[in-house]
Amino acid sequence: MAEIAVLLVLKKIAIALAGETLSFAKPLLAKKSESVAALPDDMKLISNELELIRAFLKEIGRKGWKSEVIETWIGQVRRLAYDMEDTVDHFIYVVGTHDQMGSCWDYMKKIAKKPRRLVSLDEIASEIKKIKQELKQLSESRDRWTKPLDGGSGIPAGSYETEKEMYLPGHDYTISDEELAGIDENKQTLISSLKFEDPSLRIIAVWGMGGVGKSTLVNNVYKNEGSNFDCRAWVSISQSYRLEDIWKKMLTDLIGKDKIEFDLGTMDSAELREQLTKTLDKRQYLIILDDVWMANVFFKIKEVLVDNGLGSRVIITTRIEEVASLAKGSCKIKVEPLGVDDSWHVFCRKAFLKDENHICPPELRQCGINIVEKCDGLPLALVAIGSILSLRPKNVDEWKLFYDQLIWELHNNENLNRVEKIMNLSYKYLPDYLKNCFLYCAMFPEDYLIHRKRLIRLWIAEGFIEQKGACSLEDTAESYLKELIRRSMLHVAERNCFGRIKCIRMHDLVRELAIFQSKREGFSTTYGGNNEAVLVGSYSRRVAVLQCSKGIPSTIDPSRLRTLITFDTSRALSVWYSSISSKPKYLAVLDLSSLPIETIPNSIGELFNLRLLCLNKTKVKELPKSITKLQNLQTMSLENGELVKFPQGFSKLKKLRHLMVSRLQDVTFSGFKSWEAVEPFKGLWTLIELQTLYAITASEVLVAKLGNLSQLRRLIICDVRSNLCAQLCGSLSKLCQLSRLTIRACNEDEVLQLDHLTFPNPLQTLSLDGRLSEGTFKSPFFLNHGNGLLRLMLFYSQLSENPVPHLSELSNLTRLSLIKAYTGQELYFQAGWFLNLKELYLKNLSRLNQIDIQEGALASLERITMKHLPELREVPVGFRFLKSLKTIFFSDMHPEFESSFQKEM
Repeated sequence: MAEIAVLLVLKKIAIALAGETLSFAKPLLAKKSESVAALPDDMKLISNELELIRAFLKEIGRKGWKSEVIETWIGQVRRLAYDMEDTVDHFIYVVGTHDQMGSCWDYMKKIAKKPRRLVSLDEIASEIKKIKQELKQLSESRDRWTKPLDGGSGIPAGSYETEKEMYLPGHDYTISDEELAGIDENKQTLISSLKFEDPSLRIIAVWGMGGVGKSTLVNNVYKNEGSNFDCRAWVSISQSYRLEDIWKKMLTDLIGKDKIEFDLGTMDSAELREQLTKTLDKRQYLIILDDVWMANVFFKIKEVLVDNGLGSRVIITTRIEEVASLAKGSCKIKVEPLGVDDSWHVFCRKAFLKDENHICPPELRQCGINIVEKCDGLPLALVAIGSILSLRPKNVDEWKLFYDQLIWELHNNENLNRVEKIMNLSYKYLPDYLKNCFLYCAMFPEDYLIHRKRLIRLWIAEGFIEQKGACSLEDTAESYLKELIRRSMLHVAERNCFGRIKCIRMHDLVRELAIFQSKREGFSTTYGGNNEAVLVGSYSRRVAVLQCSKGIPSTIDPSRLRTLITFDTSRALSVWYSSISSKPKYLAVLDLSSLPIETIPNSIGELFNLRLLCLNKTKVKELPKSITKLQNLQTMSLENGELVKFPQGFSKLKKLRHLMVSRLQDVTFSGFKSWEAVEPFKGLWTLIELQTLYAITASEVLVAKLGNLSQLRRLIICDVRSNLCAQLCGSLSKLCQLSRLTIRACNEDEVLQLDHLTFPNPLQTLSLDGRLSEGTFKSPFFLNHGNGLLRLMLFYSQLSENPVPHLSELSNLTRLSLIKAYTGQELYFQAGWFLNLKELYLKNLSRLNQIDIQEGALASLERITMKHLPELREVPVGFRFLKSLKTIFFSDMHPEFESSFQKEM
């Protein structure tokens, strides 16, 4: 729906009309024409009208009113909102630039050089006038064309039965017991929860993404176990539910339609509540509440659920983890997508329904596998697609054609329409502030692992994240990400060693439907990549280039772009970007990672709206001076690149929040300096909004002024000399937000004098690269705040004394890496040490010949890595005590170690 485009422009207008912005604007506007002076008032009028339109759009969505006329009108609203967003961004830029001009004399000189800026406000005023007129016409056309559709009575209200028919999944009776696969464990858990000896009322939750088979699982148990209860009911819940409708359906099922002796149609809420309470009071009942979206729905329904001590049970199915939390841990069942074998079984049972043993012919097997992979373990899709293919000719050409147009089939084949509706329900019921965030994820390639930090920075750059009190934008964005995960819209692919989300991914079909929705709304387009090449429309705001072997089509309108992300690394894409580099003036995100480019055009300085610039793994050695004009830039990333130095005046970029630069020197990471840092630029310490800074070379001035960066959360500082350590410790002690720190010495023999290391708050991650002074582990940090440390990496410490006893005091440590950190022969781990450690990494400990592990040590260890321990001949003593161990990796060990390992295992 267009309301997310309208919401975004409303946020932008609010920024433009904020007190600070207007205080800059008034002196400038007062000197201009009457239309320019009226800009704030005109924007406020537009904002008021857009708020009403947004309310109207939400009402349409709730009532389920659809027609070609209204869809056309919505598309016109969307395009107008995009035009307004561009205009507001231009206004904010012009006002901001004026404020930064300094003295009156400087101002006059810059006007003389750039008369274009004087014209800009007149152009903006003209555009605003045009938008006002179009808004008026939109309102008039809405009344003119939509009123006849409903007889002038307003938006027709959707009934519970209508919405149930349109959207509610219900339970699928088309899947027989013998066709079910991969549900045995969940089925047994569910049956056990029903039969649990506790006679009190028990709430059971079955949750997972749409189409994963929750209702099918529950229906199977409902049919087979429901007769053990005195009465039972199955009620599907809508997002716009009516409590009276739910209670009427419950009564109908519990008593039986033919046995009801009262008129449900005439009963009010109080009478329904009383009758339900009376019906359930003396009976053991089983009630299914299918597809519950909000916890408060259950609390209202619960008013009639009598806890009569007879062992009654209520099963909730939901896509929302928060709703599932209504059940206690043992009664909270998460349904995951099917594995490869079970997916194939379900598909073949339907696709070859009439064939004996349901065997797929050899010639169709590969095509069948491709189709099953696209379903990504989703039973709803496997059953629906298998059923369609069972009616089609069993030949390769027919199946390949179906696969090539699978996404088209999802949207246009009425037999697959239910799959799309059920999966799109999750999107339909998302809060508006999450819809943009969700659609953005569809720009990444299929099965791509999306890193949490990268996604969050992209969302912030796009303006999707609202400031909420004192909470940082990054923290708010992470809460949005968690909410999408709790709603089963995204899935956690990887967590770090202390449980924080590291990478997420989208289910393949969810991604395909999101791509379709994105294209429909002009939100974004993916280009290239096997069968998902999509022609980029002129209204697409964001483009992700997955593959451009045939070149980029000329239909792209770069002036409309807000985001350009590249996943292709071809020369063709580099040439195309160079040719349009100055045209997308409203671009907020530019990610050219891994492109074989060596220079950035000077015209990049014209991208006044740019907030994120990513040049990772490129060959760019020098940035143009014009880059210092990017006053809105928040994130600059040149990791594993070749940048030698920053241009003069880089400290003008006062809005920088994340600056990440490194030069990779050794891809094997075998030496002390596998990567190089970059020299700090003058005035770096004035960028007080910086949260991330790496990798930067230590200098006397930087070390002295580092404490000014009060918002810093992550820092990698390199080439540190002993004589700078005392002052560095003093500056670090002022950084209240710091959570991740790397300190690297100038060479592997330089001693890091960190005896006075301390921080206002505990660190989460600490990496020390270089020889350590004897007092390091007795520093204020290790003595007072070490318990907060979750990850510790020691590189080239060359400690002669076993560090493990000191480090065992770090009770919350989840990862420990010792790389050329110890010159002794023995490491021992006593009982009770490192109870929370999950990962242990030992490398280049040249003299180590024995490791002893007592029972009760390393009780949570899941992964151990041992590399280049040439003197270690035997598996660590007590290795068998590591009951939690899941992964063991070793390489470059003594020849006798492998045979010892085989004996032990």
